[in-house]
Amino acid sequence: MGVRLRELRRQAGLTGTQLAESLSWPQSKVSKIETARQSPSEGDIRAWTRATGGEAHTDELLTALRTLEAQHAEWQRVLHPGLQPHQRKLAELDSKTKVFRIFESTVIPGLLQTGEYARSRLAQGVILFNANNDIDDAVRSRLQRQELLYRPDKRFHFVVPESVLGLRLSGPEVMLGQLDRLMSLSTLPNIRLGIIDSTAQYVIGPWHGFSIRDTERVLVETYSAELNLVQAHEIALYGKVFEQFAAIASYGRSARAIIARAAEALASEEDSANKQDSRP
Repeated sequence: MGVRLRELRRQAGLTGTQLAESLSWPQSKVSKIETARQSPSEGDIRAWTRATGGEAHTDELLTALRTLEAQHAEWQRVLHPGLQPHQRKLAELDSKTKVFRIFESTVIPGLLQTGEYARSRLAQGVILFNANNDIDDAVRSRLQRQELLYRPDKRFHFVVPESVLGLRLSGPEVMLGQLDRLMSLSTLPNIRLGIIDSTAQYVIGPWHGFSIRDTERVLVETYSAELNLVQAHEIALYGKVFEQFAAIASYGRSARAIIARAAEALASEEDSANKQDSRP
C-alpha cells in the first residue's frame, strides 16, 4: 500500500513535503504512510489520489486497504463498538465452517467455555482497549455460538496442553465448572478433545493458539490484533503444526483422566484454602 501511494506521488512530480502541504498534513504523516508505519484511512486514500491526479486508482486502493484491515484487524478498532459485534462476526464465520481445528496454548477454546469462564476472558477487551462494556450480551452471543457443537454436520477437533487446565484465569469455582464442562463435551460424537499430557515431548513449540476453518483460513489472536490468514501456504503450515500437536495428545478416557486429575488438584487446593480461612 505504502509503495503504491509513493509511486502515485512521484508520478505526480511531488515531494513528500509538497504533498503534505497540499493536504494540510504534517510531513511526517506522508512519510509514515509510505513506509507502512501508519495505516491510511479511506479518507486519506481519497485525498491522496485527488492530490496526485490518481483518482482512477482510488477504488483499487480502497479494496486493497479493506483486504489488509480484514487480514490484520486491530482489537482497538474491532472492539471499539463493543464485544458482542465481534462475537456475531465469528458466528457468521462459524455457520460457514464445516471442520474446525482449534489449538489453544493458554486458554480453554471459546466454543468450549462456560458462561462464567467466558465472562472473565471477554473482560480482557474492556481492560486493555476500553471497549464498550457489553459483556453480558457478548457472553450470551458466545454461548449461542456453542449450539453448533450439537449439529451433526459440523466436526470439531480441539487440542490444548494440560497446563491450560490449571492456568488460573478465573477463580477456583469457575475453573472447576469449566473442567466439568470439558468432561461432558468430550463425549459428544462430533467432538475430538485432545489434551497434551505435561510429560509429552513436543517437536514444535506451542507458541500461540490458532483456529483453522476448513481449509479456507486460519485465525490467530495476538494481544494487539486478530490475524486472518488466507494464503494457501500459511494454511498448510498451520495444518502441519496442528497435526504435530494432535499426534501427541491424549483422547477419550485418557483425556478425561487428565481433566479429572486437574479438577482433583484444584478441589484439593480449594479445600485447603477454606480450612485455613476457617481457623480462628
